[in-house]
Amino acid sequence: MVLTKTPICNFGEKTKSFELKGIDGQLHKLEDHIGKNGLLIMFICNHCPYVKAIIRDIVEDCKNLRKKGVNSIAIMSNDTKEYPEDSFENMKIFSKKFNFTFPYLIDETQEIAKKYKAECTPEFYLFNQQNKLEYRGRMDETSPSSDKKPSGKDLRVAIDNLLSNQPVCEEQLPSMGCNIKWKAN
Repeated sequence: MVLTKTPICNFGEKTKSFELKGIDGQLHKLEDHIGKNGLLIMFICNHCPYVKAIIRDIVEDCKNLRKKGVNSIAIMSNDTKEYPEDSFENMKIFSKKFNFTFPYLIDETQEIAKKYKAECTPEFYLFNQQNKLEYRGRMDETSPSSDKKPSGKDLRVAIDNLLSNQPVCEEQLPSMGCNIKWKAN
């Protein structure tokens, strides 16, 4: 596990289109999943202890967001040859274990992670109704080695501001977690 921190939000940046295979065997286009009030894109994986520390909260938050018109998508971009725990079959198992209610997609070419400049898992991107980036960062300060329970406060404040048409806080804290496991060239 290599701790990686991400850069801060490039406010106003537009979503980047994609079509990725989901664990349901279907191809998912970004445009088909944009909610009436926004979209949360998460880069996660199965093996990362940072993801494991907050996955139950992620699933619960995504259920609540859907009710508020904000859809969610999770993308797994790691090299599955070197990290078989993140394989497509294991993505299905992980999703079922934690009752995902959002698409879990595999980025086999890692092209989408590169387009979004994703650097670690978990990493959160919140887009508004115009598909413009409002938040890029962490869910909260939780880490696998801390005694703190996940609160989701950083991401939740951004979501609450988005839904109430308030400016999302410009003081955003970077995600921290395991680096994306890039394929060797």
